[in-house]
Amino acid sequence: MSVKTGLILAGGGARAAYQVGVLRGVAELLPPSIQQPFPIITGTSAGAINALGLAGRSGSFRSRTRALAAVWASLDSDAVYRTDARGVIGNAFRMLWALLRGNHDGQRPLALLDNSPLRKLLNDIIEFERVDAAIAKGELEGLGITAMNYTNGHSTTFFQAQDHVQPWTRAHRRSAPCKLNVDHLMASSALPTLFPSVRLDQHFFGDGALRQSRPLSPAIRLGAERLFIIGVSESGDDFESDPHPEIAPTIPQVLGQMLNAVFLDSIQTDLESLQRINSLVAPLNPKQLQAAELSNMRVIDTLVISPTRSLSELAREYINELPRSMRWFLQKTGSIKTTGSGGALSYILFEPGYCQRLMQLGYDDTMAQAEAVRAFFNVAAPGTEQNKNVPPQHRGVTTGHSSLTKRWLHLIGRRRTNV
Repeated sequence: MSVKTGLILAGGGARAAYQVGVLRGVAELLPPSIQQPFPIITGTSAGAINALGLAGRSGSFRSRTRALAAVWASLDSDAVYRTDARGVIGNAFRMLWALLRGNHDGQRPLALLDNSPLRKLLNDIIEFERVDAAIAKGELEGLGITAMNYTNGHSTTFFQAQDHVQPWTRAHRRSAPCKLNVDHLMASSALPTLFPSVRLDQHFFGDGALRQSRPLSPAIRLGAERLFIIGVSESGDDFESDPHPEIAPTIPQVLGQMLNAVFLDSIQTDLESLQRINSLVAPLNPKQLQAAELSNMRVIDTLVISPTRSLSELAREYINELPRSMRWFLQKTGSIKTTGSGGALSYILFEPGYCQRLMQLGYDDTMAQAEAVRAFFNVAAPGTEQNKNVPPQHRGVTTGHSSLTKRWLHLIGRRRTNV
């Protein structure tokens, strides 16, 4: 029986274009006979859009990645949020006025930007009924989309999966089986303060990365036995140096660091936690594990691919692609003139040049790790013989800084698991 591979797509607004480039590279490296390399897919924020963009399309894996790449290559800000002067400035003043008066009626969620165009785009490009069909055919084991409940602060994973998958509940985390639709995507991708929250089941939900302390957990709960993780931050710290540290940070600088904390820190922290568990338990043999009451552990092979360049710095190179109204707004708030503000830009720069650059970077980073990708999926390079008898963890997979194949030990039992 083949190993069930889970695909984990982190959030990050426009940064998610990088994920599509990685998927394009994977599609080229794998033989066409592998129609569905990721039977389990989980996504958060813009990563959720990519997740359903893959699951909600028919055809081969290569054709689905090409279609998703075509969407991102032609994407512009107008397709995601209103960029006209009335939409940008009017929405910002409406939010400010409501805050000053302190009498917001609560019927219309407040946000700096109006992302109603995104709803239309998602309905046009995603076949939501395709998810049910893929599950019924056995092509898809499970699909999970995470959002945050503003009422109680719980991280909720809405999922569709095979009948044997049971809902789970953990501290500040829960799951909810449902039929996924555009509202779930709008909620999961509702960037805090930038896009409005969405009502689901009598509660308002926002970006799933806000309280997602264990971003690897949903895929494992859905049955993944190994994880392919695409990050949206370069390995190491994603901070730009400021030549004028004595100058107080601008609003965009503060917002950029807040978004970095929301989207980038949790997945790195979760991986570090798993690494520490692995280092403690890996030396134990099966008898020692049983004696320590840890026999319910299993090894999860994990491959991580992350950008080799700063996406914040790249964003600043494409600022002129933004519509005039957005450039005016960002200039007045200091987003363009100050160093360190590229972080916020990198999340909202839904423009063709920037998105295509990120996709190319993702593709290049993946091809640079071609040996590791093939080893992870146990496929041979063209012209070589596949070593079918060697376990994945012993195939000489190389480790690098931006693409690491690691062996994590994961607790499965209810008493001893933190996933």
